[in-house]
This record gives sequence, structure tokens and C-alpha cells, in this order.
Amino acid sequence: MSAPTSMEQLVPSPQVLAERLAGHDYLADPGLATALFCAVRLPQPLLLEGEAGVGKTQAAKALAALLDTPLIRLQCYEGIDASEAIYEWNYPRQLLGIRVAEAQGRALDEESLFSREFLIERPLLQALEHPGPNPAVLLIDEVDRADEEFEAFLFEMLAEGSLTVPELGTLTARVPPIVVLTSNRTRDLHDALKRRCLYHWIDYPDLEHAMAIIALRVPEAPAALVQQVAGAVQRLRGIDVQKPPGVAEAIDWVHAAMLLGIEGLDAAGVGRTLGSVLKYREDQELARSEGLAWVAGS
Repeated sequence: MSAPTSMEQLVPSPQVLAERLAGHDYLADPGLATALFCAVRLPQPLLLEGEAGVGKTQAAKALAALLDTPLIRLQCYEGIDASEAIYEWNYPRQLLGIRVAEAQGRALDEESLFSREFLIERPLLQALEHPGPNPAVLLIDEVDRADEEFEAFLFEMLAEGSLTVPELGTLTARVPPIVVLTSNRTRDLHDALKRRCLYHWIDYPDLEHAMAIIALRVPEAPAALVQQVAGAVQRLRGIDVQKPPGVAEAIDWVHAAMLLGIEGLDAAGVGRTLGSVLKYREDQELARSEGLAWVAGS
């Protein structure tokens, strides 16, 4: 039997992965820990879906920290294209190269002009060409914000661990990246993309898990405040708000309360800090109509 690889040592099981992620301030439940374990060890891209603020992006960040490897992030948006995601040519430098060559009385042929010297690597190519020893973690964040056409750019890399630059040919990863895609499900992703990925839905945590996450991220917070904020966030999710608050908002709420010297949540404290957790005027009005004391649980 061959000696264990670095990944086998760092991530020997989902249980150990969960324990080591906790050491980097991220509490993964057994389902998420298993999905991340498979993404690392198979390896296979992992698509994480869930509401905003449940920890999808933070999962990739914590995984990169655990593996002591770069996190390379591609933030998707409507209209993103290959030049912003894969590569582009440094046109000002190419023009300068042409002028220098002319001044020296020599020709700069097309092959030289479109060489590595003039290539600007964007996140996908950076991740593909990361030399190791551990694979980079490539975070393709909010892929649902990109156009459907952009998904086609991802297929080659997700399926083959390679990218094609027409002027240079096909570039294949020596150390294929660990790929984590996130989606807030603002639109359905193409089946061809999903087929290439493992899948996990991150739901809102229950009260006990939410309290543990907040306490881990804000260890100086009083236990009573942590419990009150976690409970208040759950109550707010139960009314018809446009943007239900996630764990990220709960953590922000605790930070804001502590900054203002609020050690226990009451109606007055909720009124002073509501903007930390509800980001729409209509949502704040709805919460106030329910009663700030109700939000606080008092």
C-alpha cells in the first residue's frame, strides 16, 4: 500500500475535517463536512446552495485555511465573461513591446506578442496553474448571478481540469484545484453544470447550532446575549420579511450590541440595533409592527 498523501493526512474523514474546520472558526454539520470531504478527496467540484448568510462562502475560506493553501475567489455577476474569469492579454504591455522592438529595429512576431509574458491570469487560470503542494481552493461565488452562457466556460475546467487559451493551446492543471461553487438560487443552474458537481444545501441552523456558531465567532460575547440574538433571528425568519436574516447577520447583531454596551437584548436594544440584522425598511417596519419586545423574546 502506498504512503498516505497530504490530503489523506489532512482530511482523513468527515469527522476529522469537521473538527479541524472548527479550529478555523467554522462549525460544519455532518452533512456539510461529508460534502467537503468528498470534494477534497475524490476530488470533485462541490456546489453549495442555500439562502444568503448561511455560511457558503465561509466554508470555502475555512477549508483553504485548514489546508494552508490559497483561496482564489471568482465573484460572479451578470455579464461576466472569459476575459474576466480566465485570462486576458495585456494590451498596453503588448503595445509597449511593439514600440520597443521598432526602436531597436527588429520585428516582434505574433507568437512572441501572444506569449506568457503578455498574459494576465484571472482567477480560473490562477487556480489551474497553482503549483502546490496542496491544491488551491477555487471559490466560484454566486454562480447563479452569471449568465447561462458563462456556465459553458466552466465545463472544460470542471470536467477535465484544463482550460484552452487559443494562442497557447490547452493548459492542464498539475495540481487540480478544489472547486467550490456557491449559489443563492436566484435562478436554476444548467443540468450540465450540476452533473459535474457534488451538491449540498446549507439550511439555516437550529437554535443550538446557531448559538454555537455565534459563540465561536464572537467568543467575548455574553452567553445570554448570544442566546437572545439567536432566538430573535429565528423569530424574524418566521415572519414575512423580504430578506430572512442568516448567521452572518446574527454575528453582526452581536457585534453591534456589544459595541453599544448592550449585554442583554430587550425592546430598547432591538430598536437601537435592528439595522444590523434587517436591511430593508419594509422588513424593519414589519418587525416593529410585531413589537420590539416580541423580537427580543421578552
